[in-house]
Parts: sequence; C-alpha cells; structure tokens
Amino acid sequence: VTLARLIADECAHLRLCGLMTIGAVRPGLPPDASNPDFDMLCAVRADVATALGVPAEELELSMGMSADWERAIRQGSTSVRVGSAIFGLRG
Repeated sequence: VTLARLIADECAHLRLCGLMTIGAVRPGLPPDASNPDFDMLCAVRADVATALGVPAEELELSMGMSADWERAIRQGSTSVRVGSAIFGLRG
C-alpha cells in the first residue's frame, strides 16, 4: 500500500493500473479449495484501492501461472501467466 501511495502522490506521469503478484502453488489443495495466498492478494488489492480512492475492480490483479491459473481466475485474478503451458518449461 505504501508503494502504491508513493506512485500516486509522487509520480505524476505514472498511473498504477494493477498488481502483478505470485502466490505459492499448493499442489495438495483439493480442486474446490481456495488458495490462501490468492485470498490475501485479493485483500491487498482491496487495501490498495481503498488507499487510492478507487474501486478495487479498477485495479488489475495478476495472480496465477500455468500450474494454478484456473484456481486463480476463480479467486478473482484478472490475468494469468501461462507461458510454460504454451511453450514448455525453460531449459
């Protein structure tokens, strides 16, 4: 939240449009269970939105990658990173 406020207050030519985050992959979670990291990241987006005086829906929330993208979308992600699923593992 502190960094978001700094950007809003001190960087006139920048506009914070969202958060790119990474939650821990939790392979043992049942398919219908929430990832607690994703819950926390949604709460952080809400806190940042409140600090900036904007609706949370106006801030993108990127969370989830190839291994957990479906769960991330169910939990509120507005974008996911799935390069490994498309291009394979880096080697």
